[in-house]
Amino acid sequence: MRFLFVHGTGVRRERHDRLFALVRERLTARFPEARVDSCYWGDRFGATLGAGGRSVPGLRPAAGSAPDAVDAETAEWTLLLADPLCELRVLAEAGWADGGQDPYGPAGGADDAFAMPGVQPAGVRVLALLAGLPPAPPHPGDELGALLHGTGLAAGFPAALTAAADSTEAARAADRATGEPQARELATALARAVTAGALASAGADADCTGAERDRLVELLTTRLGGDARVPGARAAAVLGRLAMRVTTQPLLNAWRGSLTVGATPALGDILRYQARGHDLREFLHARIAAAPGPTVLIGHSLGGIALVDLLALAAARGEAVPGTELLVTVGSQAPFLYELGALTALEPGAKLPYGFPRWLNVYDRQDVLSYLAGPVFPGDPRITDHEIGSRQPFPACHSAYWKQDALYERIEQAVAEAEIG
Repeated sequence: MRFLFVHGTGVRRERHDRLFALVRERLTARFPEARVDSCYWGDRFGATLGAGGRSVPGLRPAAGSAPDAVDAETAEWTLLLADPLCELRVLAEAGWADGGQDPYGPAGGADDAFAMPGVQPAGVRVLALLAGLPPAPPHPGDELGALLHGTGLAAGFPAALTAAADSTEAARAADRATGEPQARELATALARAVTAGALASAGADADCTGAERDRLVELLTTRLGGDARVPGARAAAVLGRLAMRVTTQPLLNAWRGSLTVGATPALGDILRYQARGHDLREFLHARIAAAPGPTVLIGHSLGGIALVDLLALAAARGEAVPGTELLVTVGSQAPFLYELGALTALEPGAKLPYGFPRWLNVYDRQDVLSYLAGPVFPGDPRITDHEIGSRQPFPACHSAYWKQDALYERIEQAVAEAEIG
């Protein structure tokens, strides 16, 4: 009997050798007479950045080019989308101190000192205007309503409005805004908080340009008695400096580079297989046929997808892969791709063809890359799903199968059931 291990996505030589050494040791302990081989395909059929990442903006600047400029406005809105109340929080904590005072120092200042007893702070009036705005999005006939509906922000506007109006940050900032200049700045900060909250709620469904966003802020600010065309001084200065520190363009370039390059072996292998999987399947077929059976195929992740495709395509042609008696997929996405109509070998709803071998599909509920095969091929007696719990979160659980005795026990049981000698 022979075992052939097919690794998954993102695996390259060093990782493969460590992983296969573990698999071979565990299988040999249970099947001392069996031959345990591996089919390493990562270098030959795995994805690489053929142009060295030149498609990634800012990853490899041209020689002699100036560093990317920092877009302060974009940086500020990046912070606001992450925390719509951050600008209000600055005003609540720092107030409107004398110009030379550290904005993160003790609160208070000249304006607080000269507040008239019994006189309502100007900021409280602004907050009352905000609370009085209609909680539902204005009618599309109104400019504000038309903008909200046209940008996809109408659904998230009521919650964003309520979140800003009811926030502790807004109440504290309003108490500190004792004069008209401070009230105007508070109005702008509140308008930006509501707009940012609506944008954050819409997420990728937002269809909003920078000009539309700014117009929303201007309209809201005007309704709160402020003037958005006059930039705020206190909070804007603090927020701007913080934004410049944490969301500079070079940092964004680094994030984009790490995400793109870092995802290339894993995600790239999947995309490459979807486009050029024929070559990998031919390679696997040759490796399986190179030695006499009976053969147990063990495929991890993308390796399992490729094996399901190979076996189903061959069986559909009446050309079963020589010697294959059992397929074991571990942490496989093949059933999900089948449901999506993205599995090469089978249309959604099609049955596994005659000649497809027994199939043991092993999954872990914590592994978001593992799926059930039985329910999508109902009534097929060749398929068995088996759950294993590694007690590890994702993504560690996607690789934790290979150290679980339960996996090898279940493989041993499947071999016995298939009467493979």
